[in-house]
Amino acid sequence: MAIVHRAAVCFTFRIMLLLLFCVSLPCLPLYSSAERNDRPIIGVLAQEVYSPKPNQTAYMAASYVKFLESAGARVVPVMINQTLEEYKTLFNSINGILYPGGGVSIISSGYQRAAKIFYELAIEANKRGDYFPVWGTCLGFEQLAYLTSGKTVLSFTNTSGVPLPLVFTNETKDSRMFKGFPAELMEDLANEPLTENSHKWSLAVLTLNTNEELKKFYKVLSTNTDGKTEFVSTMEAYDYPIYGTQWHPEKNAFEWGRPYIPHSPSAVKTTFYVAEFFVNEARKNFHRFESEDEESKALIYNYNPVYSGPKGAFEQIYVF
Repeated sequence: MAIVHRAAVCFTFRIMLLLLFCVSLPCLPLYSSAERNDRPIIGVLAQEVYSPKPNQTAYMAASYVKFLESAGARVVPVMINQTLEEYKTLFNSINGILYPGGGVSIISSGYQRAAKIFYELAIEANKRGDYFPVWGTCLGFEQLAYLTSGKTVLSFTNTSGVPLPLVFTNETKDSRMFKGFPAELMEDLANEPLTENSHKWSLAVLTLNTNEELKKFYKVLSTNTDGKTEFVSTMEAYDYPIYGTQWHPEKNAFEWGRPYIPHSPSAVKTTFYVAEFFVNEARKNFHRFESEDEESKALIYNYNPVYSGPKGAFEQIYVF
């Protein structure tokens, strides 16, 4: 009995010490692995090819797949021209979606239709507490602006093949996206041309500030200019895990075919910090496939990337 009593006293004393320690120092919240999905699967939206052939009507740049895989996610291709029910089933199976850059219409295309469906499903899900992140890069950024505003809001800019430093706004310090970036990397992003731009259309700051739908929905984190038009280069939604960069974070580490893509240590770090942020957002979602077999059939591993050649816009692409 004395041994049991002594053990109980010892245990109580340890608990008291722990409580005193927490009072004297700010304690981190207890975090259970059950509150985090460490097997996130993210959809990447495919898009139409310029010259379709039999069984080759859509493509996806492999750099987006590598970008997400580098931060610990797996990827499922989101095919164009699927039924609404097929998209709903896929939405409930994946943990986030990425709209990549490209050259198709953001008003009328298979890419646009799928993006709209997933955007609306994400809004509905997040409203009921089902955390589902959405990311748009370049064309995907432009697609988000169109979906949110319901209007053609883009302006022509001379920004095709230009690396730029980011002009951060006052909103950046309270942003979710850049919260985990090291101070030295933020300094490099503000002073060095680390963000590659490959677009002819941009969301002008003036347009966003005079469009109520966009202004109340998105927080502007950075801007840039082509010398004539100041445009939004990074944004995140106020109330939803929806994010957009007009620049290409994936290219710095994985694309080598263009001389204007930066590959410095800070440029490559940018790739991985952005990837880590978005994958960690997907870890907050707990959708899953109905079976392991369904999951295996959907993954990008079922497809082989094709080398695009030294003159290609991408090192590798997937063709569907």
